[in-house]
Amino acid sequence: MRGLNRVLALDVQNRKIRVQAGITWRDIQEAIDPHDLSLRIMQTYSNFTVGGSLSVNVHGRYIGEGPLVRSVESIRVVLADGSLIEASPTRNSEIFYGAIGGYGGIGVIVEVTLSLTENHKVEKHHQRIRVDQYLQYFLSRIRDDKSVVFQNADLYPPFYKTVNSVEWRRTDKSLTETERLIPRNQKYVFQPRAIKTLNHLPGGKLIRSGVIDPILNSTESVVWRNHEASYDVAELEPPSRDRSTFVLQEYFVPVKRLNEFIPKMRKVLAKHRVKVFNVSIRHALPDPGTLLAWAPEEVFALVVYYEQGTGEKARTRVATWTRELIDEVISVKGRHYLPYQIHATPAQFQTEYPRAHEYFLLKKKLDPTHKFRNKLWDHYYSPVLSKVEKQNKEGRLPASKK
Repeated sequence: MRGLNRVLALDVQNRKIRVQAGITWRDIQEAIDPHDLSLRIMQTYSNFTVGGSLSVNVHGRYIGEGPLVRSVESIRVVLADGSLIEASPTRNSEIFYGAIGGYGGIGVIVEVTLSLTENHKVEKHHQRIRVDQYLQYFLSRIRDDKSVVFQNADLYPPFYKTVNSVEWRRTDKSLTETERLIPRNQKYVFQPRAIKTLNHLPGGKLIRSGVIDPILNSTESVVWRNHEASYDVAELEPPSRDRSTFVLQEYFVPVKRLNEFIPKMRKVLAKHRVKVFNVSIRHALPDPGTLLAWAPEEVFALVVYYEQGTGEKARTRVATWTRELIDEVISVKGRHYLPYQIHATPAQFQTEYPRAHEYFLLKKKLDPTHKFRNKLWDHYYSPVLSKVEKQNKEGRLPASKK
């Protein structure tokens, strides 16, 4: 798929771009930056492909945005029968809202048309506050402030009582960094090793929150929007994955229930002594209609970055506390994000994603032989498919469900 990496059309005046789905966000940035254009929504890191990002319906740190689908004009999808279908919110909409965030189960996304926005200078600000004050701070100071472009709050372990809100606001000030994009192929040696060291060092997390981060945030920083959006994920790559690795999990919580969920999360993580390095809190507006939407309403995303062993026992322990955290997010009417390790039970999945049955019916219609498979759908779709086929053969399936 990475061979499908061309820009097919760029409409500078109307701020739109059509690309093949194997292109990376970084490749698009290099094509649009000379025109002072920027992507509306993408991940923090620019290495990922557009097709992969669409398939999991990513989000970033963008205020006033949310799931990636909100910036998509249309897609072209190859279905299981080989047909090439154009889909948008108004044309073949069930395929549009099934394929985006559909984890490859509906078809192969091969082309995408995205809406763009303008590039501009942004200045970094930060505010350290108590966690119980963060919700009000966000609602009163950030949510409706049109000058804020990027924002996330770092919730510091091991006590999870303090957050550092990092905001990038539009500015006319002079640049402190003149590079328009972060240079490619840099060597990242210090940061991955520092993360691992601080995660193991007694008091290391307190050193980070009390010493290192305040120093890093003390200097003025004014950069181009595209520069702040062009990070390389290599800066997180650990020196080795033989015995342990750093992993993400993500939980989406209705905005008004943030203060209810954080103590529940803290209790589970402390109980199982999870080696959490950071929890990033991000905001997302509602999804416009994808079948497997993780944001059916306005939510905070809590991105848990932690270290775990790679052995079987370590993976089993992670599965145990993950299912406990999923129960806790369900208790506040939230959801967990599906791209990571597959630990949720089928019952948890069905509870969190009640429109999954619509997705499964669409998949059965478009891919009756289950041609498009992966571990996620082997776990959640295959048992449902087998049950439906069995009920159908026995004449027990209502006609409306066939």
